[in-house]
Amino acid sequence: MQVISAQDRKRISRAISDAEEKTSGEIVAVVAASSDDYVFIPLLWAALAALAVPLILFPLTDLHVAAIYAAQLGVFAVLGLLSQWWPLRIALVPRRIRRARAHRHAMAQFLAQNLHTTKNRTGVLIFVSMAERFAEVIADEGIYEKVPPETWDGVVQELTERIGDDRIAEGFVVATQMCADILAKHFPPDSAEDNELPDHLIVLE
Repeated sequence: MQVISAQDRKRISRAISDAEEKTSGEIVAVVAASSDDYVFIPLLWAALAALAVPLILFPLTDLHVAAIYAAQLGVFAVLGLLSQWWPLRIALVPRRIRRARAHRHAMAQFLAQNLHTTKNRTGVLIFVSMAERFAEVIADEGIYEKVPPETWDGVVQELTERIGDDRIAEGFVVATQMCADILAKHFPPDSAEDNELPDHLIVLE
């Protein structure tokens, strides 16, 4: 994952603090290096390739069964080792599975960061998983009663575009400001409201 400098982390923290002055909602930002280690699926591809070796060698060669079996083991070993290289490993995982794992991680972080425990159920999670190029905004039930889920699509689009250009900090800042503008329409600031959740970027290596 691209290193996020201390200066950028402070910039994101200020953006969250400024945003929460506009609303009684709570905004938490989380960035993860990846949402899974994806060990199993690349090894599955290696196993399938090894199983295909006899189908190729039997019709084309007169090799002994033992030699073909050795070729199978060699193919599996080589591809298995190559799949340990992270860029190849993540590339071998179907996009649908990557998105499903990242979404599951986002939901887990929503609970882990206690967004479901705010007094009025007005917590919002801005979540990014870098390896999967995945971003999601998850709001608690108090917000979903007033804000349709598709409202957050524009936030996700702005966030992913900037992250795709290696402007991670700017992406989080813009996304935070957009979330604040959405929340302010329905959840204005409350002078008696405590800051219930942290205002800094949470980085999961």
